[in-house]
Amino acid sequence: MFHFPKKIYFDGNISHGFVSLYTGKTIVEISSGLLGIFLPIFLYELFDRNAAGVVAYFGIASILYLIALAPGASFLNIFGFRRGLRASVFLGALYFAFFYFMDESNLLYLIPLSIITLTLFRIFYWIPYHTDFAKFTDKKNRAREVSAVYAMHLGMGVFIPALSGFLITQYDFDVVFIIAIILYLASGIPYLTIPHTEEKYELSYRAYIRELLSEKRRRVLLAHTAAGAESFVGLYIWPLFIFELLKGNYLHVGAISTLIIGATVILQLSVGKIMDEQIAKKKILEFGSFFYALGWVVKIFIATASEIFITGVYHNIAKIFTSTPFETITYEIAADEGRYVDEFTVLKETAVHAGRIIMAALIFAFASFLAIQWTFALAAIAAIAMNLIWSGRAEQKTVSV
Repeated sequence: MFHFPKKIYFDGNISHGFVSLYTGKTIVEISSGLLGIFLPIFLYELFDRNAAGVVAYFGIASILYLIALAPGASFLNIFGFRRGLRASVFLGALYFAFFYFMDESNLLYLIPLSIITLTLFRIFYWIPYHTDFAKFTDKKNRAREVSAVYAMHLGMGVFIPALSGFLITQYDFDVVFIIAIILYLASGIPYLTIPHTEEKYELSYRAYIRELLSEKRRRVLLAHTAAGAESFVGLYIWPLFIFELLKGNYLHVGAISTLIIGATVILQLSVGKIMDEQIAKKKILEFGSFFYALGWVVKIFIATASEIFITGVYHNIAKIFTSTPFETITYEIAADEGRYVDEFTVLKETAVHAGRIIMAALIFAFASFLAIQWTFALAAIAAIAMNLIWSGRAEQKTVSV
């Protein structure tokens, strides 16, 4: 089990639950990181370099997840949140297994099966994960704990994209899928030590809709809708853009991603510590989101590998000053919900994937007359809108589901 240097970074003790959650998350990040930037590219190649196919795949996946969220959370009441987190590792492994067997001859049935599996994985993983994270973190260390997760995510990116690019170049995608499947299964080991929490999703469908439309929740949920919209471009469009710009060279795509991420890890940890020491999260978020949005605008005009690297490093640094306060405030809101933390998680996940669906629809709308990089302007607008979470936080404090 991984142990943190508590005296160096954290203020006092951290919970056993957080350590278990973090350790499992680390293995998941290694597994998914092998395919992070390359999975959209794999689908892009499979769909004859049709970006619309990639947008449709992930857009439909978000629609299905959004529809299944509320009933899925109710099912977790019966199945168990901790058991759901443990079962998610098998669903994640199965999801990658579908891609291992996928080719042009079986797309018609493996694509729908993979989307269904992805939806089930998201329900079984993200609802318990976010609920447990809010429960197992404390106010004194929460920004540092969020930063530790982000730094780990970035740390995996220091070497994994380059490794993936090398493996794909030498052995094709099959080897990467096999490694990812094995690692995903291994991530279940730390989840065996997750402490039991008394959580029960209690919203009826009518109450769920009422809370989604609640005026007091509006700003927080709009901020997460914006975050979802921005992440859709970062996760699924940006990889296709650099793949085309680097002329389909997997090794170059992986290597340049490694260089970009390697330049930002230490700064991520520093930001978390600063925010726990009471530097205003609002100011950091305002500062970060402005420069992060500016990074998306700059990306519209890049044309060379060196420009990808320079703007990528700049954008990752700006993202730290956006994502860290944003996620910290989100978990603070969730923790303030008390026994309703799982209900808030479902509402938040709904908003995030509503944003992804909206962005997918906008990309389709503009695709006929604008180049794909102009979707980065939409991501810039969404990044600025994430600031709504701060004003929404004050409203959330008085909310009772």
